[in-house]
Amino acid sequence: MADIFERLLKNYGPIGQHRERAHGYFAFPKLEGAIGSVMKFRGNDVIVWSLNNYLGLANHPEIRKADADGAAQYGLALPMGARMMSGNSNLHEQLEAELAAFVSKEDAVLLNFGYQGMVSIIDVLCSRHDVIVYDAESHACIIDGLRLHPGHRFVFKHNNIEDFEKQMERATALVEKQKSGGILVITEGVFGMAGDQGKLKEITALKQKYSFRLLVDDAHGFGTLGKTGAGAGEEQGVQDLIDIYFSTFAKSMASIGAFVAGDRKIIDYIRYNIRSQIFAKSLPMPLVVGNLKRLELLRTRPELKEKLWDVALKLQNGLKERGFDIGTTDSVVTPIYMKGGVEEATAMVMDLRENYRIFCSIVVYPVIPKGHIIYRLIPTASHTDADIEATLEAFSAVKEKLDIGAYKTNAIPDMAERS
Repeated sequence: MADIFERLLKNYGPIGQHRERAHGYFAFPKLEGAIGSVMKFRGNDVIVWSLNNYLGLANHPEIRKADADGAAQYGLALPMGARMMSGNSNLHEQLEAELAAFVSKEDAVLLNFGYQGMVSIIDVLCSRHDVIVYDAESHACIIDGLRLHPGHRFVFKHNNIEDFEKQMERATALVEKQKSGGILVITEGVFGMAGDQGKLKEITALKQKYSFRLLVDDAHGFGTLGKTGAGAGEEQGVQDLIDIYFSTFAKSMASIGAFVAGDRKIIDYIRYNIRSQIFAKSLPMPLVVGNLKRLELLRTRPELKEKLWDVALKLQNGLKERGFDIGTTDSVVTPIYMKGGVEEATAMVMDLRENYRIFCSIVVYPVIPKGHIIYRLIPTASHTDADIEATLEAFSAVKEKLDIGAYKTNAIPDMAERS
């Protein structure tokens, strides 16, 4: 019999294989100092475009005070136990009610984590007879939820409504043939890598033609899109046609936790059947208190969203004016598409960080096809015009170097953190 660890030690995976050169720099880097547009990386001040702190709430003085007051009053342990058994409170229920009202749904239930929550939502909604139809570029939490689904699933090409209809026809035929089950469609309000909004308006219009329920993961739309900040559904005028609305506190609210909202009876079913919450400790009281304050600022400080969009549009327009390809983003998420290998990409990242003091996330093979590089910049309300100008100048410089082959190298630079 083989030792299960033997296989793991022979192959650390497509990303893990680079760990000896990359750890602490390209992977698992450590940003230090107060959260903001400028932080410390390996002792140097860098302009940071890698934090989902959209509205700048992570270090907002009113938020810091609410978090500190919550911890001082309640400690981190309260409430003890799972919500169903001994971990409920009036404040937990107040946060659920306020979230539901904010996204124009009847009810909401809190989740400890967004990733875990989405996996569990798919599990609780679908039986083995149900069919799931989902977008090809769905987030990993959706994909992992699908892996647990014992029934059939059909994937449609990203934001391709023609292919969506083809998959709906297949799903409908299967449900009719087996004479059991229903159809759940899953997409996102904003796709976090490319920044394009999901085709919610077009998908919901097909409810008149096909029978299905719609689950939308709006992690990046909540707080950033729509007149009130209620997300992509509000932005596209179809919030009432979204059956199950999901978002996380980890983006616009700069916190921990998530929620799912919808019709009261369906949310009550989820509340009493979602295993990851029934068998897990309740969200700690300081987080609940802090999230109530964050939601208050989302409702009452529209200038935060306005500042975010001012930064995002200045950044995106500046990149386009300089000839960069930022794809089809219609959100604040700002991708930059380039050509090059993994080795070139890492050399370019090192140049950006060490010489231009710009810190942003990069995506390369095997996450995307070989020969492609994607930088993903996340604007926030904390960024300044000076941050934007310095970043535009830096990207123009490194793009010129990339085009003339200045980053050609045979190996990933060894920038690993040494113990």
